[in-house]
Amino acid sequence: MNRWKDWYEQAKRDLERAKIDVEHRYYEWACFTCQQATEKVIKALGMKMGLELWGHSLLEMLKILEEETEIEIPQNLKLMAKELDKYYIPTRYPNGFPSGKPADYFSEIDAERAINAANSIFRFCESIFNK
Repeated sequence: MNRWKDWYEQAKRDLERAKIDVEHRYYEWACFTCQQATEKVIKALGMKMGLELWGHSLLEMLKILEEETEIEIPQNLKLMAKELDKYYIPTRYPNGFPSGKPADYFSEIDAERAINAANSIFRFCESIFNK
């Protein structure tokens, strides 16, 4: 059974959660949740195309999609994926920085950029879902 729609639906919920985190000033969590939502939407696209993508690197998964399918991934989306990849670990662990906690290092601007990047990758994936 191909469960790509389940992954896609959860990805949308995660992205909505990131917006709630911004409203409550949990910018580090908004950044992380955007990475997670985008990971799920990319994995959903992979499933829709008959691929099982593993790992957490958005950029690497997009490269695999491009290599294994006829999908051409725009360069700007690869750059956005690369930026979101940076939010996978340091947003959660204090030892990602010389001192302080992750909340000290992530701002509203970071969170808004993460949401914009996630939205762009979502729109791209959705354009393929809807074909």
